[in-house]
Amino acid sequence: MSAMLFSALTFAAVLGSGIAAGLFFIFSNTIMASLARLPAAHGIAAMQQVNVTIINPLFMTVFMGMVAVSLGLAAKAVLGWSEAGSAWLLAGSLAYLLGCFLVTMVFNVPLNDALAATDPASAEGAALWARYLAEWLPWNHVRTVACLASLASFAMAFSGARG
Repeated sequence: MSAMLFSALTFAAVLGSGIAAGLFFIFSNTIMASLARLPAAHGIAAMQQVNVTIINPLFMTVFMGMVAVSLGLAAKAVLGWSEAGSAWLLAGSLAYLLGCFLVTMVFNVPLNDALAATDPASAEGAALWARYLAEWLPWNHVRTVACLASLASFAMAFSGARG
C-alpha cells in the first residue's frame, strides 16, 4: 500500500511540476515580452490583472499542493535513502521547493506586491515597471528551469520505481 501511495505521489509530482514548468515557460517566452512591448501603463495594468486572476483555487492547488507533495517525497527519499530513485526524489523535491516555491516567495511575490500598489499612469509606475521587468523576468527564468529540473527528476524517480 505504501509503495502504491508513493508511486501515485511521484506521478502527481511529475504532473504538477510539468504544469508549473509550462506556466513559467510561457511567461518567460511570451507573456512578459508581450507586456514589455506595451506602453508602461498598459503593461502594468495587464500584469496587475494577471497577478489578481492567477490566485485561484486551481492554480493554488497545483502550486501549494506541489509544496506538500515535495515535502512528503523528500522525507520519503531521506528515510528510504537506500531505495531506488531516492536521489531523484530528493533532487526533484529540492528543485521545486527552492527553485520554484522559495524563489517565488522571496523574489517574485514582493515585486508583484509593489506593482499592485502602484498607479499604472504615474511616473513612479513607469520607473517601477522598468525595474519590475528587469528583476521579475530573470527570477521567472530560474523558476522555469527549476520546475523543468523537478519534472525531469520526478520522472526519473517514477520510471525507476515502475521498473
